[in-house]
Amino acid sequence: MDCVVALGIDQVVNGKKNKQWIGTGFLFGQFVKANPDNPKEKQYKIFLVTNKHVIKNHAGVFIRFNPQNGQAATDFGAHLVDANKKQIWTGHPDPQVDVAVFQINIAAIQKAGMIHGYFKSDSDTMVTSEMQKEQVSEGDFLYVLGFPMGLMPTDRQHVIVRSGIIARIRDLFDGRNSSFTIDSFVFPGNSGGPVVCKPETVSIQGTIATKRAALIGIVKSYIPFRDVAISQQTKKPRIIFEENSGLANVETVDKIIETIQAHEQRAPKPV
Repeated sequence: MDCVVALGIDQVVNGKKNKQWIGTGFLFGQFVKANPDNPKEKQYKIFLVTNKHVIKNHAGVFIRFNPQNGQAATDFGAHLVDANKKQIWTGHPDPQVDVAVFQINIAAIQKAGMIHGYFKSDSDTMVTSEMQKEQVSEGDFLYVLGFPMGLMPTDRQHVIVRSGIIARIRDLFDGRNSSFTIDSFVFPGNSGGPVVCKPETVSIQGTIATKRAALIGIVKSYIPFRDVAISQQTKKPRIIFEENSGLANVETVDKIIETIQAHEQRAPKPV
């Protein structure tokens, strides 16, 4: 849970500046190399991962961390454009893939004494091929972490954890889709949050139980249910009612890694 952070912006309402929590992000450690003298010592580049639509059109965001001494949370500013108004963050090259990353100055977070963690790419994640090897399937349980509806204590950051299951993933494994579907209620504010598979001792017949918790994706959006009211006179649509279906789309870890690779090619500075 310490890998997850809240993302916010300043909003002026009635002449007063207030923080608005707009989404979720999490820290992701991309493996760089191991110490040849001590393979257990590994080096990672730390990125903040979220959705494109969360940070798009914003010049900067606040990232909230909790101090280790139990004091009130600290909000760190992160610029999303440079002095020349050039975008610092990188989105996945495919416009349909809703993943964005930017590199974090983790040394500054550590120096400030903040509680933090990060998903390690070489041990804490499962890409699509690994999910297939582990026989991840429909019905497997998972956790969704984030800040739905901007629910945030005034002086701390405590992530909300919700449970769910994989609703459909065979389209992903068959190569017909680049994302998968989960059965879990997500709301505005959950966008950009991590999805973590739950270790189990039992499994659906014909599959094996998931042995470890691992990052398997990032929340993209909930799938809406739409009902259209038709005019009795004109027979044309007048009102569209939209509700949360309880299903959500999830981008895979593969897309996170591809976005980081695209970011590395641009080589922007950490924020």
